[in-house]
Amino acid sequence: MTAREVLRRVRRIEIRTRRLVEESLAGSYHSVFKGRGMEFAEVREYEPGDDVRSIDWNVSARMGHPFVKKFTEERELTVMLVVDGSGSQRFGTAESTKLQLAAEISAILAFSAIRNGDRVGLLLFSDRVERFVSPRKGREHGLRVIREVLAFEPEGRGTDLGRALTVLQRVVPKRAVVFVVSDFQDDAFERPLRVAARKHDVVALRTSDPRERDLPPLGLVAAFDPETGAAVLIDTGSRRVRSAYAHRAVALRLRAAEVLGRAGVDLLELDTAEPFDRALVRFFRERARRVARAAG
Repeated sequence: MTAREVLRRVRRIEIRTRRLVEESLAGSYHSVFKGRGMEFAEVREYEPGDDVRSIDWNVSARMGHPFVKKFTEERELTVMLVVDGSGSQRFGTAESTKLQLAAEISAILAFSAIRNGDRVGLLLFSDRVERFVSPRKGREHGLRVIREVLAFEPEGRGTDLGRALTVLQRVVPKRAVVFVVSDFQDDAFERPLRVAARKHDVVALRTSDPRERDLPPLGLVAAFDPETGAAVLIDTGSRRVRSAYAHRAVALRLRAAEVLGRAGVDLLELDTAEPFDRALVRFFRERARRVARAAG
């Protein structure tokens, strides 16, 4: 993809997503995330009813009577987009590839962050960390993040989500909202995911395509694994082969969901054949209500 083509796609995505961000997501954006954290504001004299755990003992000792620490909610979020650019993400038989779907989702999340004055960063990975963009604020920086996703040409073909999450822990020292956009076709990421979820608010957005779940009866079809390059001849005319293929797809999806669930990570399923706008808005609103119930 040429630089001009990338810029045209960035512009189309910006126009397409602006209304969604401004009309549908703006009201619930900040409320969908748990535990945004608190920052120290000042100390003041203790008043009856104050939580004794907030007493600043050093200041109290110097002043001769109790003072408490006052905290305010952090005004800014750090949003990290961890985007899978492995070979399997290049697959797509519907309206787009899974990577194109990931780019549009990343654009919406980046524009949401920009509109609210938050920092947004990017970590692109395959079987290695391919690119890291430090989180910053501003429209130009947000557009750069989107351009990086659209123009991404990975050196690796495989998937190593565990390594990406381990690197994330090092390069993003403070708590962040982390959106992992991937098809989760990987086996060894549960432990790094658990570690990341203890520090950050992690949300999984799983990309998929209809042909990964259902083979049409087309006879003998030559196929290859986009991550290993291995070629195979599939008899799609066989009902048994199609059934085994479908059952394997269900097993892979359930396994990923179980790993994410054990780590306490929310999951949103996205499909290249279906509009994602309503699903994303519904997910944000449902999560906002759940967070509000937990806080109450």
